[in-house]
Amino acid sequence: MLGIAIVGAGAIAGIHMDAYKEFGKDCEIRAVCDIYEDKAAVLLEKKGIKGASVYKNLEEAIQAKGTGESGIHIVSICLPPSLHCEETIKALNSGCHVLVEKPMAGSLEECDRMLEAAGKNARLLSVVCQNRFKTPMQRIHQMIKTGEGGRITHATVNSLWWRGENYYDLWWRGTWESEGGGCFTSHSVHHIDLLQWMMGMPDSVMACMKNVGHHNSELEDVGVAVFNYPHAMAQITTSIVDHGEKQELIFQTDKGKLSIPWEPASSRAMPNGFPEEDRSALEQLERAYHAIPEMKREGHAAQIENFIHAIKGEEELLTSGEEGRKAIELIAAIYKSSVLERPVSLPLTPDDAFYRKSTMVPAMPHFFDKTKNVENFEQIEITLGRDVGK
Repeated sequence: MLGIAIVGAGAIAGIHMDAYKEFGKDCEIRAVCDIYEDKAAVLLEKKGIKGASVYKNLEEAIQAKGTGESGIHIVSICLPPSLHCEETIKALNSGCHVLVEKPMAGSLEECDRMLEAAGKNARLLSVVCQNRFKTPMQRIHQMIKTGEGGRITHATVNSLWWRGENYYDLWWRGTWESEGGGCFTSHSVHHIDLLQWMMGMPDSVMACMKNVGHHNSELEDVGVAVFNYPHAMAQITTSIVDHGEKQELIFQTDKGKLSIPWEPASSRAMPNGFPEEDRSALEQLERAYHAIPEMKREGHAAQIENFIHAIKGEEELLTSGEEGRKAIELIAAIYKSSVLERPVSLPLTPDDAFYRKSTMVPAMPHFFDKTKNVENFEQIEITLGRDVGK
């Protein structure tokens, strides 16, 4: 039986709890850590978890529980981004496997320190990429991987959200130091992950960004990035000023259009070069898409299932720290391009100013000064993001 400690008792921690509870034969939540201990206690009661203890921090939990048979074996990091690196390394050095929420860390240098700790301690490090574990994404990924969907020529990703100005009043949001970035980092990291999972890492990035509607934040609230590949191009628009929050990934291939949500199309040329529907090709795409079975579990639960099986040596880990690092490298390149106003080649090397937080943060624009802070918002139900693909 694997013992679980969850560090952080915010909204996302409840999602982790629900997922772990599905695997009661394999794991047990034994500790929840938060500087607001009453908040952790309320969450445990709400989720109906008995027998778990509340601690102020991970060190207290591991000291009390240990890492033996009845102790802590897995740590879920559900903290603000600026704390991901140090808390992950503490957990790994204590002999625990780690599942860390997105974004993996605030810089590539921090990612590499986390990976080094995982290797040194022979423990698994996984980064939450729950949208990979959804049926529409799995179907499109498999169609691209097998070639049934065709060769990608162009991709368009719309990661569009809406957040009120008071969203940034929470103490850790709204600064480069504590949040690590604006909507590219906090909201579109999953779309960026999905894009590179489908297409791989680009050769170069060109980007721009602004803050047009959130005056208590140093960070961007809208941006556009273009990824350049040898034989393709992709573009992503990110925003937290879009009413309706439309989100989609569209892949144009030499066989047709593959999209999430699923709205396929296929064209063929008439004698004058203009398009007409290619019904046969469209039906072939439909058959290939629907032939791939639906997942039995989706989202966090599916990823945690793979994580547990990987710890037990029964499966390959599908969302490793190395995979999580790729999105951080793309975001760092996006910020570098936006600041320098020019294309940026990949990969970024350790001598690059945008590789480490200490040199990247001073280079970033401060669109506005953060002047208002609250410790906690009122405890109300919040949305954790659109169900991309449905």
